[in-house]
Amino acid sequence: MGRARSATGMKTAMNERSHAEALLLLPGLLCDAALWEHQRRHLGECAGPISVADLARDDSVAAMAEGVLAQAPARFALAGLSMGGYVAFEIMRRAPDRVSRLALFDTSARPDTPEQTARRRGLMELAEKGQFKGVTPRLLPLLVHPERVADPPLAGAVMAMAERVGQAAFLRQQRAIMGRPDSRPGLEAIRCPTLVVAGRQDALTPPALAEEIAAGIPGARYVPIEDCGHLATMEQPQAATALMRLWLTG
Repeated sequence: MGRARSATGMKTAMNERSHAEALLLLPGLLCDAALWEHQRRHLGECAGPISVADLARDDSVAAMAEGVLAQAPARFALAGLSMGGYVAFEIMRRAPDRVSRLALFDTSARPDTPEQTARRRGLMELAEKGQFKGVTPRLLPLLVHPERVADPPLAGAVMAMAERVGQAAFLRQQRAIMGRPDSRPGLEAIRCPTLVVAGRQDALTPPALAEEIAAGIPGARYVPIEDCGHLATMEQPQAATALMRLWLTG
């Protein structure tokens, strides 16, 4: 009897797994699948197929969103971090009925300010002159919690990720980010279950921006992650994965 019950339980779990909706993950600027490594390894029991979109080939948020939708299943759960959040907003504008639930990490619904655009253009000019250095130790304090800057595994993973994405993709992504629209007017139209997360010490997209997003989306849940900067899914992977597990299972 015990073995029969065990086999029945396993079959039930497999059936639930097969009916779970796909999970699509959107990386940020100079990020690739490594940004979501912990989540990909630990969310398989509560999601269908998990995939990370390639956002390195296009130079507009619209083109990125179109590329994602062309490859995505008919319906899916969607999560994006930073630039991935900008693409997620565009997907919600284009195909809201295809998204079953939405998670936004360390991002903003606002367009670039003139000051932000000027800084981006300066970095792009350096990159076009062959002075692209990816994420350097000097830039790490903008991306991770101050106490994690000297964490060799984390710092090494962030810098290696940026190097893999490379100079050409960096230029395309910066153009896309500079040209993104203001997503605030469309927040109220988002009706799927939405999780909004920010690192408490995020220096690039401070928690106030996440709070603004959550306040604009009906029923959205905002959760800050303590002792965390901009790359929440890498800096505090257990916390980020736990939040996503609750989000996926309702």
